[in-house]
Amino acid sequence: VEFVTEEGLSLDMAQPETMTAIEVDGPTHYLIKGKGKQQIENGRTKLKSRILRQLGWTVLHVPYFEWDTLIDASDQDTYLDSKIKSRMQ
Repeated sequence: VEFVTEEGLSLDMAQPETMTAIEVDGPTHYLIKGKGKQQIENGRTKLKSRILRQLGWTVLHVPYFEWDTLIDASDQDTYLDSKIKSRMQ
């Protein structure tokens, strides 16, 4: 469920009470760097994250290339739990 902040920033998922956002980043959020084809966040994605952090949001990113490797809902739940717990510490 998309959420829009008071500042007009669109978030894929959000818990406004704790100012926590989950952004599901597809291929258009990345640039390919070098011969190893390392994927790095593009400028627009970095800027949005920076703005959200300045506004007090905690932003969790779910890169498509990590999500796509998960086999089933159990793996997805474990992945998200791990992301959330590591960010909240």
